Amino acid sequence: MKDFTLKYGCNPNQKPSKIFMEDGSDLPVEILNGKPGYINFLDALNSWQLVSELSASLGLPAATSFKHVSPTSAAVGVKMDDKLKKACFVDDIEGLDDSPMATAYARARGTDRMSSFGDWIALSDTCDETTARIIKREVSDGIIAPDYTEEALEILKSKKNGNYNVVKMDTSYVPQELEHKQIYGITFEQKRNDYTIKPEDFTNIVTANKDLPPEARRDLIIALITLKYTQSNSVAYAKDGQAIGVGAGQQSRIHCTRLAGQKADYWHMRQSDKVLSLPFKDSVRRADRDNAIDVYLGEEYMDVIGDNVWQRLFTEQPEPFTRKEQLEYLSTISGVALGSDAFFPFGDNIERARKSGVSYIAEPGGSIRDDNVIETCDKYGIAMAFTGMRLFHH
Repeated sequence: MKDFTLKYGCNPNQKPSKIFMEDGSDLPVEILNGKPGYINFLDALNSWQLVSELSASLGLPAATSFKHVSPTSAAVGVKMDDKLKKACFVDDIEGLDDSPMATAYARARGTDRMSSFGDWIALSDTCDETTARIIKREVSDGIIAPDYTEEALEILKSKKNGNYNVVKMDTSYVPQELEHKQIYGITFEQKRNDYTIKPEDFTNIVTANKDLPPEARRDLIIALITLKYTQSNSVAYAKDGQAIGVGAGQQSRIHCTRLAGQKADYWHMRQSDKVLSLPFKDSVRRADRDNAIDVYLGEEYMDVIGDNVWQRLFTEQPEPFTRKEQLEYLSTISGVALGSDAFFPFGDNIERARKSGVSYIAEPGGSIRDDNVIETCDKYGIAMAFTGMRLFHH
C-alpha cells in the first residue's frame, strides 16, 4: 500500500488528509480492520515506538495505552497480585497469568482508567485471545501490533459494530535517520531521537544513597522510555513494571510532578481496601465506576456518596476516604521510581515526589541548582542518577 486516505486531519475542516512514504515505497503498516484517522496514526506510530523499545530494553512483552499522542501508561508483562487485578477490573479474566502480553496491557489500561477511556493500544508482541478479551470490553479506538492470532482478530473485528481499527506493523521497518515535519509551511529537519535507554545510563549516581536495585533500574527504564514518547514537559512515576503516573505537556516542571504524582497516588489508593470494597451496584458500568472512584478520591467526594446521591451507584452508603486516611495510607508507600525528561530546576519537585513514595530518580542533570536538588534527595535518602540525556518530545 503506497498511501492511505484519511477521513480528515486533526479536525474535520482539515481536508484532504492522507499518509504516505515520501520516497514512494510501501507503507510499513497493514490495516486489517476499520479506517484509522489522522490522530489514530499519530498515536499508533508513537505508541509502537514506545512498546518496541521497551520490550527490546527489558526483554519482556510491553504495552501502552495512548491518548492524544501521549501515553497514559506503559507496562511490561510482570504478573499482577489479586488487589491490582481487582483495581484494574481484570480479576475475572481467565488465563491472565498465562499471558504476559495480556498482563502488560491490563496494567497499562488499568493505571489511569479515566484518561485511557477511548485509547489507542500498542502491543510489542502478538495479540492473543486473552489480550483481545480485555480490549473487547473497554472503550477504545484501535490497536497496533506486529501480529494477531486468528481468535484475537475475530474478537477485535467485532468491536464497534465491526469498525474497530486494527493495524499490523511491519517489524522489519527501519525509518530514515533524518526526519521532517512542516509547521506553517516551513519544513523542519532533524536526526531521529534513536537514543537507546539502558541500565548503563544510571551509573552516575550523584546522591549519598547509591543503591539502585534491579527492580528500580527496570522501573526507571520504563519511566524514561515512556517520557521519550510523551509530550514535553513531562514526568513519569513507575512501580512494579509499569508507569503509574504520567504528567504530560505542562509548561512548568513542578506542575508535571504534581499532576503525575496525583495520578500515582490514585493508582495506589485504588488498590486500598477502602476503594476495593466500594459497594457498587451490578448495573453500574465500568466507565461510571471509574468516574465515581475518581470523584470519591477527590475533594468533591460527597458528589457520589452524599445522602441524596449515593443510591444511584451503590447498594449502601460508603464511608468517606478522608484526606487524613489517604495521607496515612500513602505514607506507607515506598520504592517508586521517577523519571524526568529534563533537569529538575528546584528541590520542590523532590519534595512533591517523596510524598508519592519516590525512592529512586533519573533525570538528565545540568541545572544551575543541581546542588539544591541533590541536597533535597539526600534529606529523604532518595537515590538519584544523572543520565545526561534530555528526552524532549514535540
